[in-house]
Amino acid sequence: MKKKISVLALSFVLITGSAWAAGYRIPEQSVDSVAKAGANIASSMGADSSYFNPANMSWMKDAWQFEGALTYINLPAITYTDNRTPLYNGESEVENFIFPTVFLVSPNMNNFRFGFSVTAPDGLAKRWTQPFPRSYAQEYSLKVFDVNPTVSYQIGDMFSLAGGVRMLYSSAKLSNYAVQSDTGIAINRAMDGDTIEWGWNLAASLRPMDNMNLSVTYRSNVDLDLDGDVNMGTNYPMPYSMNTGGSVSVPAPAVLSISMAYTIDKVIVDLTWDRTYWSEYESIAFQYDTPITHPVLAIYNQPIPKNWEDSDSYRIGLSYELNPTWTLMAGFAYDETGVPDTTLGFELPDSDSFLYSIGARYRVNEQMELGLAYLYDYKTSRSVSNDTINGTFTDASAHLLSFGLSYDF
Repeated sequence: MKKKISVLALSFVLITGSAWAAGYRIPEQSVDSVAKAGANIASSMGADSSYFNPANMSWMKDAWQFEGALTYINLPAITYTDNRTPLYNGESEVENFIFPTVFLVSPNMNNFRFGFSVTAPDGLAKRWTQPFPRSYAQEYSLKVFDVNPTVSYQIGDMFSLAGGVRMLYSSAKLSNYAVQSDTGIAINRAMDGDTIEWGWNLAASLRPMDNMNLSVTYRSNVDLDLDGDVNMGTNYPMPYSMNTGGSVSVPAPAVLSISMAYTIDKVIVDLTWDRTYWSEYESIAFQYDTPITHPVLAIYNQPIPKNWEDSDSYRIGLSYELNPTWTLMAGFAYDETGVPDTTLGFELPDSDSFLYSIGARYRVNEQMELGLAYLYDYKTSRSVSNDTINGTFTDASAHLLSFGLSYDF
């Protein structure tokens, strides 16, 4: 029964871990995408096209192309200052992660190209150790891997269509621990689980002239339905614990991207707009294999409203061919959050963000190229007053450092 309850972890962790993107998405999955702040749709012409825009595979050189990358993510501590009492203040733990990505594109086969990618598009974690924050988010951790084979077909000299199937594997854990200060009543819950779910993606690219590419990509919504193992307990009116299985469902939302790349001499400009359909995330309702009859633990029967809203991201990416050996890149993006004030909590104290990035590629020889990129995500401070929170979150940010190698054969 390890397939649905992890999505509480998925929902909470997913929404907690991604401090560098709106909600719990991680748009930056390759060196170029990190270097260009995610503006890597119409301009993607490396092996990472198999993920970001498989329709662009039609325009790539006729060879096998491979790219592998490692991305390091640092999430500094987030500070919470409560308006009611300093006793509710808190600071999240610093988080550090490394995740790999792999991309592959085939040579031309009668106007068909085949691609393959393994990415980590969602996840990570958030931990709070202070009494008030840990009541809601003591620890959440999530890993999500997206295995995505794709195929493209070139129609004439100007148009290409592509599509693929997505297999998402996710595993997650979560725990929370709360003590009522005046009565000493304690309550805790821990969950873990995993799942495999399926989705799809489509892409189209139009080249009305040699120096322009217009692209549209769409990734389907995937409902992450997980079963998991649940342990919960309390000390009131006497020590009591229960173990059971449970289920919950949370969406990995659909994403629409519209992008234009324009080449001016040795400079390529990529303008990208993303819309993430967070409105699929309305609430979390848990189902347990064993009914919860304990009067204290019954609080875990209650659905958790989310009511997220669709959000937009605006991105610009630049690349400049300095010489045959070096290519320089830079990017900027503005990400809107989809989390409303009414349901924002410690699981993900999300806010609008500004992203700044730089990077470079170094061509070792005709077949091999190395890349390095850095991205800084600055989250704006956010003051919220709702049923849980009455205070301000500050200092949220993220640092991404990506190193990659590409090889043609």
